[in-house]
Amino acid sequence: MKTAPLGHRNRQTIRSAMVVAAFVAAGTAALSMPSAQAVTGSAQVTPASAAQCEGGANGFVDISDSLSGTIPGPAGSYKRYGQTGHVRITLEYGTVSGAQRGWAKIDGGTFPGDRVWMDRTQDGGSTWLQCGPFTVGSNGASKTSAAKNTSGSSLWRFRACGDFTGESGYVCTNWW
Repeated sequence: MKTAPLGHRNRQTIRSAMVVAAFVAAGTAALSMPSAQAVTGSAQVTPASAAQCEGGANGFVDISDSLSGTIPGPAGSYKRYGQTGHVRITLEYGTVSGAQRGWAKIDGGTFPGDRVWMDRTQDGGSTWLQCGPFTVGSNGASKTSAAKNTSGSSLWRFRACGDFTGESGYVCTNWW
């Protein structure tokens, strides 16, 4: 018997159901995974639109959506599994325009409307600038945030965050 291909909404529903089932099956252990964190607290967040982080604005540098760098260990990556495979949100760093810079990336089984952004702090996480969000435009496409210089200071830190089309809430990697 032939069946019609799944539409976008049906894939979203199946992906959401599979994610919920995976978390229920894993119990509370899934909530304590070291690779992602819930974002709560009273820190001051300064949102910056994608435009405030593009074209060299505020010291950010535009990069290719296909650029890959080094992921700083398991704390720099979050994976979500679904109908189209995994979606991965990563914090990455590498040499861009002659300097070491960090950026956020989403790739894998993405859907249009999935988003990624990078949070950057210069005071150890008490306050931070949210650079983005940057929105995925087509199925399976990668998307990056703009890149920002890194620093040897323990107060300068980055994390990658994202959210998924048709799902509430968002996830972030740990600070690096």
